Amino acid sequence: MRTVLADARRGHPGLYGLTLAMAALALVTAVLAVVDQRELLGAPLWFKPLKFSLSIMLYGAALAWMLSRLPGRGMWRAGWLITVGAVLEMVVIVGQAARGVRSHFNDDSAFDVALYSIMGATIVVVWLATVAIALRFLRERSADRVTSSAVRLGLLVGLAGMAVGFLLSANGGHAVGVPDGGPGLPFVGWSTTGGDLRIGHFIGMHALQLLPLLAAGLAALDPARLDETARVRVVQIVAAGYAGLVVLVTWQALRGQPLLAPDAVTLAALGALLLATGGALAGVLRRSPVLTTV
Repeated sequence: MRTVLADARRGHPGLYGLTLAMAALALVTAVLAVVDQRELLGAPLWFKPLKFSLSIMLYGAALAWMLSRLPGRGMWRAGWLITVGAVLEMVVIVGQAARGVRSHFNDDSAFDVALYSIMGATIVVVWLATVAIALRFLRERSADRVTSSAVRLGLLVGLAGMAVGFLLSANGGHAVGVPDGGPGLPFVGWSTTGGDLRIGHFIGMHALQLLPLLAAGLAALDPARLDETARVRVVQIVAAGYAGLVVLVTWQALRGQPLLAPDAVTLAALGALLLATGGALAGVLRRSPVLTTV
């Protein structure tokens, strides 16, 4: 962990500072969630700032670590754009929570509309800056094929997850088939009575962390049991399955279905996805020495 943090600090001081700031904010908002018992749209008032600070903390840490893999100060401008954009978004979210009003989809006054517009503009900038970083990694050569594949695919799937946020804006809220603010799952608040577009947004974004973590786990294996080519294939297959999951839960939400109440069609699609992913992984392992050296 210490090495990862050192790499993140070297990769981009702004994103590293963002990570530390969001970690501190998460602690503050967690305390406020306990002390301040107010609710907004049926959820504890400070849960949204808490969730966003945790998410941005992980996002900033992952990007800072990724940028440490580029020579020199690669993509530093994009990193600073993301840092400033994320800070502006959190200022609005925390400020609106302190006022006891919504930060997203709030048109109660001209002031609220202006703040929401600022957030929308900053998110577009953050997304485009992340696109620029992804494009740089797509053309960057690396001796570590496994980690570089995880970084590239994590960025691509993460961008797809972030893009689900544009669907939320087009929908005018996160819920589909029911009003925002109804019954939801503990902490995350995902609707238990209708579709919720936040699920695909959340799952997709965190490919940025999960795929590099998978690469790190694979690096701990004995090369004699699973060679580099097989590890790259594992990363690619898991990334494809993960992307399929993002599409699946987003499709489920658009059809107005709660995450934990899928219909037969959704279950069949999930089964097919798991079968295809599991079968592909089994094929890779079957062709590697891992099963023949036991």
